[in-house]
This record gives sequence, C-alpha cells and structure tokens, in this order.
Amino acid sequence: MIGIIGAMDIEVNQFKDLMTNKKAETISGIEFVSGNLWGKPTVVAVSGVGKVNAAICTEVMCLKYSPQFIINSGVAGGLEETLKICDTVVADTVVQHDMDTSPLGDPVGFISGLDLVDIPCDTEISKKLADAATAAGVRTLVGKIVSGDQFINSSEKKAYLTETFGAFACEMEAAAIGHAAYQNNVPFCILRSISDNADGSSHISYTDFVGMASENLKKIMIEFFKKL
Repeated sequence: MIGIIGAMDIEVNQFKDLMTNKKAETISGIEFVSGNLWGKPTVVAVSGVGKVNAAICTEVMCLKYSPQFIINSGVAGGLEETLKICDTVVADTVVQHDMDTSPLGDPVGFISGLDLVDIPCDTEISKKLADAATAAGVRTLVGKIVSGDQFINSSEKKAYLTETFGAFACEMEAAAIGHAAYQNNVPFCILRSISDNADGSSHISYTDFVGMASENLKKIMIEFFKKL
C-alpha cells in the first residue's frame, strides 16, 4: 500500500476523488481514506497544518496501514533563487529548521534520539518522482526542504534558511513526516509545488497560486503511478 499525506484538503482531495473502492475511517481525529488509486492500493490523509499534526498523521498511517512508502504531497515557499511559482522541488533530505538546541552545543536542526540534522528521503522513490515531474512537463529541482511551525513571509528569514541550511524550499510538515516515517523504518519522499516566494509578498502569492500549484501535483502523481 502507498501512503499519501497532505496538510490541506486542496493538496490531496484530487487523489481522494479519483480513488475507487473507497473506505474511510477516522483515527486520532484524522480521516484516512483507503482504496485503489490508478490501480494501486493507496491510503490518503489530510494531516492538518504544522509539524505536530503531520507527525501524528504519519505515526497512525505507519502503524495502522503499514505503507510500503509514504509520499508527502503539497505546496511550499521557494527559497532557491531560480525557482518560480508552480515549479516543484523533490526533497533529497528534510530538516526541522526551528529545532534548536544549539546553546547545548548541537548544530541547529539537530534531532536528539535520531542524532541527525538532515533526514534522508528514499533515493529510489524520489528519483521516480523527479522523473515523473519531467514527464509531466513541470520544472523540478532536487534539494533540501526545511520545515518549521512558521509561515515564512520575510526576506530576512528566507535568507537565513538559505544560508544556514542550503534549503531549496520551506513549509510546515515535511520534516515531521520524515521524522516519524524514518523512526518507523518506512521509506518516504517529499513532493512540493511552489506557491509563493517566502518573502514579504508570500501571503498574497500563496492565495493566488495555491490551486495552480496543487494541480501540478496531480499531473506529476499520474506520471509517478505509471512508473510503479
């Protein structure tokens, strides 16, 4: 079974609508819809925004549905200078940029227990996602995605995330999904379509382009499922 998680309805409802033989159940306040998507057994869930919601959703999905792998599909703010609205980023690693025990001598982003800053995405699945994006005609970069419980709307914060982590995109769930999946030994990958530039105008462009960015996710996932 393939797991798909998005933070918001607009990011994954198109996948629910296309599923057949659907069954829905609610666990920990989250609805999980399982069935067949383009001929593959799949479970889809809307986690809610933020790292805690994302981690709860991922943990339940891992324990209840035992997915072969998890895809986090959603939108993000672009950090890499060449990224444009509706381009996509496939993550090679994810980082919790707001995790900070540096006063104790740790690097910023260090996760105690995992003893990592960069949580690695599954290489094989991520490559298939990037290839699927190319096949769908969507410009795609592969690079680091950083997550924190903040909507980034500042040129200064954007510069900090780029300079500190070398990040290509920022959002609020991917690294928490990666953390929970990694801890459960479930492969994961992250697909994010750029909805804004994470600067002082991001609240405006996000509202204007989130629908278009989400539509690109559907195009890519169609091509991805063909390759499975």
